[in-house]
Amino acid sequence: MTGMTSNATRVLLGVRGMTRDAGTSVAAALTALPGVSRATPDEGQIEVHYDPSQLTVMDLVRTVRSQGFLAGML
Repeated sequence: MTGMTSNATRVLLGVRGMTRDAGTSVAAALTALPGVSRATPDEGQIEVHYDPSQLTVMDLVRTVRSQGFLAGML
């Protein structure tokens, strides 16, 4: 939680084709970003808690896409 403020925001991203197992690596990529405190994957979606003063939703979506999945806000 390095660099997190008390202004953490939650977003639910839909991730096309992501299984729970694949979600583990996607969550790891997201939590590696400065400002992400938690990423919880589920079948076809991932819940992300992040600091909006450090990241935008598009930053999160780009990170998911870099893992080979299409993503967007739910």
